[in-house]
Amino acid sequence: MSRQAKRKLNPELIPWRLFVVVGFVLLLFTALIARAAYIQIIEPDKLRHESDMRTLRTSSNQVQRGLITDRNGEMLAVSVPVRAVWADPKVSHDKEAFKDIRRWQALADVLHLPVESIVGKVQRDPKRRFIYLKRQVTPAVAEYIKQLKIAGIYLKSESRRYYPAGETAAQLVGLTNIDDVGIEGIENAYDSWLTGTPSKQKVRKSRDGKVVQRLDIVEEGESSNDLVLSIDQRIQQLAYRELKRTTEINQATSGSVVVLDVHTGEVLAMVNTPSYNPNSRENLQSYRMRNRALTDTFEPGSTVKPFVVAAALEAGTIERNDLIKTSPGWMRVGGRQVRDPINYGDMTLDKILVKSSNVGISKVSLSMPVQELLGTYQSMGLGNYSGINLAGESAGLIHDRRRWSDFERATLSYGYGLTATPLQLARMYAALGSGGVLYPVSVLKLKQAPRGEQVISEQTAKDVMEMILGVTEKGGTATQAHIDDYPIAGKTGTSRKSIAGGYGDDYVSLFAGVAPVHNPRLAISIVVNEPKGDRYHGGDVAGPAFAKIMSGALQMLNVEPLNEKEKVELAAIARRAE
Repeated sequence: MSRQAKRKLNPELIPWRLFVVVGFVLLLFTALIARAAYIQIIEPDKLRHESDMRTLRTSSNQVQRGLITDRNGEMLAVSVPVRAVWADPKVSHDKEAFKDIRRWQALADVLHLPVESIVGKVQRDPKRRFIYLKRQVTPAVAEYIKQLKIAGIYLKSESRRYYPAGETAAQLVGLTNIDDVGIEGIENAYDSWLTGTPSKQKVRKSRDGKVVQRLDIVEEGESSNDLVLSIDQRIQQLAYRELKRTTEINQATSGSVVVLDVHTGEVLAMVNTPSYNPNSRENLQSYRMRNRALTDTFEPGSTVKPFVVAAALEAGTIERNDLIKTSPGWMRVGGRQVRDPINYGDMTLDKILVKSSNVGISKVSLSMPVQELLGTYQSMGLGNYSGINLAGESAGLIHDRRRWSDFERATLSYGYGLTATPLQLARMYAALGSGGVLYPVSVLKLKQAPRGEQVISEQTAKDVMEMILGVTEKGGTATQAHIDDYPIAGKTGTSRKSIAGGYGDDYVSLFAGVAPVHNPRLAISIVVNEPKGDRYHGGDVAGPAFAKIMSGALQMLNVEPLNEKEKVELAAIARRAE
């Protein structure tokens, strides 16, 4: 048997296959290089735009609203961090977040909302990308919501205004809305000053939303500014407590108190009742939010009598020691009667003011041209704005006409036929205390006293203050406003409220004054609207509150009381009215 020898064969290269493979690879690389060159060099803008649309974002930093403090640094308004709860309905639908309804029930419970309402909002439009569920929730609530891990439910940082003073300064400081925009009081008047502008920056974000590159500043921001008020929170609290007590005891509809610094025109306190809690936004009532001290007007009654005397002294129609005949206790003017409670006989100017004689003050008014009286009223601030620059301030009303009847001239002298605000009344008495200088009112703390206007002479202002010194002494109309060691130059007022066709049975009770007389520091006006019961006179209703507010405020400001020599001198002055 023959055996065929086996031969080992080596593989042979097939040239055309090699050329095909190499050619295909070269063609592929050439295509890739060409495509890359086309994208990178010839037409790169489209893809850059697509990339930027997915990664470029404009971010802004949160700017807290400025602080509001009183003159001593006590906080009146401060911003606190809170969170907003919002939903992305598309994410909730895509990730089937509604399968576990227990989580949604827990979310509804912590937000104090019906679960049907929350789920309904999110399910209503599956393509929607943003919807608020609740604003301004506390950090604790926000952390609880975060732990629920509901797909499509997110938290957003924001701030909420908090008012430590509460209802004591509510109408003055005001409040902001849910978007942190001032809508009342100081918050509204100085909104642009308190509100900063966030800076905007262009950044590049990754797919999961993290910032990977900060590119450039789009818009420079502006920091918010703090605001220092002229208010002394200690006096503000004292005034509010006494006013609230007074209105409750007398079952009054409302009340206002204004405390001014005699030498600067700064508002140290401005309070109103009824008030409200600005930290609780539920069931806010507009009538409680009104700053009555500068918006509501009233006929000031006998509180303007000292300024009638000042006008006559300035006009030269009477002298300091003149006697005015008031017998038999009434007089007929223009077919109508002007009456006093009793027949006071011949009266000095001091006694006319201390006893609040309508007959006596009417004769003083009729002794001078009506334009002299109206000019003095207007120069003292009636019928004009005070300079406080707060929204809603009323200028009051003084009629400007050519002809006045004698009876109208008489009623003008005891506070009828014109209207004023509690702020204007306090400002008038502050002008007496400053030696006849009228200062613009400021609700901001001043670094130096402003330039005032000399509206009556210094001697006239001093004489009038001495005349009304006896109002709070024995025999005066406001003995309950008396303060030991702090002599008061003040005046009561009781005016009937006008109704259609005349005057009704409701009253406004007032007291305004300056103290201490020997070294004036504060001017205070108190207005109590519609007290009920038998007590409605200014000395009985507003007088006691005035005494407590004035004595407490003077002690807080460390004003020295009278020494023995000053007591003797002022006692002699007060006896002139007896």
